[in-house]
Amino acid sequence: MSDCIFCQIALGKVPSEIAYEDDELIAFKDIQPLAPVHLVIIPKKHLRSLNDVTPENERLIGHLFGIIRRLAGEFGVAESGYRVVANTGTDGGQVVGHLHFHLLGGQALNARIG
Repeated sequence: MSDCIFCQIALGKVPSEIAYEDDELIAFKDIQPLAPVHLVIIPKKHLRSLNDVTPENERLIGHLFGIIRRLAGEFGVAESGYRVVANTGTDGGQVVGHLHFHLLGGQALNARIG
């Protein structure tokens, strides 16, 4: 979608600090980090939110969570602990209308982060 900032990042049209990329996913550092490690992981395919995930997307979502686990290890938070957050819809706190997951870690996280 041409007006989606995350689609633009996935296409390389908006600069970002890429942590991981393959044909289906991209992970980048959040521009307003809430923790020492704060990555945003998105499918390149535009899905608006978790509500758009169908059985056809199950393999993609499984792959995404495998990459989150891998990134937690690479960024040194796997052992100490980390949080994965997906906000869905306006009331759920979703700001960008593209399915995305936040990986947060590197400090003790209180209940208000994420």
